[in-house]
Amino acid sequence: MSDPVILWFRQDLRLSDQAALAAAVREGPVIPVYVLDDAGPRQWSMGGASRWWLHHSLARLDGSLREKGSRLILRRGACADILSQIARETGAKRVHALRHYEPWWRNAEKAVSKTLDLCLHDGGLLLPPGAVKTGTGGLYRIYTPFAKATMDRMPPDAPHPAPGAIEGPQTWPTGDTLGDWGLLPAKPDWAVGFAQDWTPGEKGGRARVAHFIDEAEAYVQARNLPSQEGTSRLSPHLHFGEVSPAYVWHRVTQAGHHPTTFLKELIWRDYAHTQICTFPAYGSQNARDVFDAMTWRDLRQAQGDFTAWKTGSTGYPIVDAGMRQLWTTGWMHNRVRMIAASFLIKHLLIDWRHGARWFWDTLVDADYANNSVNWQWVAGSGVDANLFTRIMAPLSQSEKFDAAVYIRTWVPELAELDDDAIHDPDAHGMRPDSYPEKIVGHREGRERALGAYRQMKG
Repeated sequence: MSDPVILWFRQDLRLSDQAALAAAVREGPVIPVYVLDDAGPRQWSMGGASRWWLHHSLARLDGSLREKGSRLILRRGACADILSQIARETGAKRVHALRHYEPWWRNAEKAVSKTLDLCLHDGGLLLPPGAVKTGTGGLYRIYTPFAKATMDRMPPDAPHPAPGAIEGPQTWPTGDTLGDWGLLPAKPDWAVGFAQDWTPGEKGGRARVAHFIDEAEAYVQARNLPSQEGTSRLSPHLHFGEVSPAYVWHRVTQAGHHPTTFLKELIWRDYAHTQICTFPAYGSQNARDVFDAMTWRDLRQAQGDFTAWKTGSTGYPIVDAGMRQLWTTGWMHNRVRMIAASFLIKHLLIDWRHGARWFWDTLVDADYANNSVNWQWVAGSGVDANLFTRIMAPLSQSEKFDAAVYIRTWVPELAELDDDAIHDPDAHGMRPDSYPEKIVGHREGRERALGAYRQMKG
C-alpha cells in the first residue's frame, strides 16, 4: 500500500465537485481531516450561529464519508501543527486541500507548506482571483466590469461527481468526538429555530438548489420582496462549501433557466473574495481612507440604541422584523439586511464595524468576504460602494417592497394592523403600547448623518 495522503477540509464540506478529494483518491489511501483552529483567525474565529451550522455539517460529512468506506478525523489546534502531527503518525507526506482566500486561511496554507507538500486546488469560486484581469493586467476594483469579464468566461467547468469509494489507511489516527467541541448552544439553546429553517450538509444544499430551480424565473422580482422569500437561501451552503458555485450555476441553467440577476449574485461572491485578496483587512479597516475621519457616535453613549437595533426594538417595523428574523433563524432577507445595515450606520450613526461584528456572530452564512464588502458597500467606505449620502428610508422601503406579511411574521405586536398602517404605525396613530416608539426620527437621523459626512469631507 502506498503512503496515505491527507485531505484537509475547511469551508468545502462536500464530496462532489471536490477537486482536492479527487486528487487525493487518485494517489492512494486518504485521511480526511477537519481542524478546528480558533487561534489562527483571531478575532474572526467563527461566531455562534456558524458553529451551530458547522456541527451539523461535519456530522453529515462524516456520514457521507462512511458511506464511501472512509471517515472524518477531527482535531483541535493550530492547523499546521495538527496536520504535521497526523503526518508523523501515519507516514503521510502530502496534503490536498481546496484553496481559500480569507487572510487566516492564507496564513495557515503558508504555515502548512513549510513542513508538508501542500497541493492546493480551485473550486470554492466560479473562477479564482486573478483569473479575470483589467486591460492593464490588474485586478478589478469595480464590480460592474468585473462581472462582465467574468460572465464572458462562463459557464464554469462542469462539476464532477463524488468518487464511488474512498480508500482508507491501514491504521486510522485518533480524533476528537464532535460533541466534545461544544459547538452547539446549550444554556440557553438560542438556536431552537434554526433546525426549522435549515438542513446543513451536502444533501441539504442540493435539496435547496432543487427547490430554488422551481422558483428561479421569478427571482428578479421576488428577491426584493421579504414577504415572498424569493431569494435562493443558498448562502450558508455556499459559504461552507456544501455545494460548489459551479454546481449551482449548471443546475440552474440546465433546468432551462437563465436568471442573469441570480447568476451575477454568484459572481458577486467572486468579486468579494477578489477584494479581500487585495485588501485582507476589509473586515476591520475602511477601504477608503477618507472614512477614517468619520465621527461615529461613541458606542458607550449609543449603547442603548445599539441594543435596540440588535434586539429588534427600534420602532421601525421593517428593521425590527429583520433583526428578529436574524436572531431566530440565523439568517435575514437580503433586502432587509441592506435596510437594517443602513439604519444602523446612518440613522443611528454607529460605526459599520459594530454591525458587521454582530452579523458575524449571528448569521449562519457569516462569510468574511461577503459580510465585509457588503457592510462597506452600505457605509460608502468600500472600494466600490453606495454613496453615503444615499440614505435608505426604512418606512418607504417597507411599503415599496410590500413587507406587510413579513412584518406580521416577525413582529407579532403589529399583526392586527392593516397593510397601510403596519409600515409606520405612529404615522397612522395605531402603534400598540406593546411596540416601542421610534428611537430616532427619520429626518433627525438623516440630518445627523449628513452633518457627520460633511464634517468628514471637511
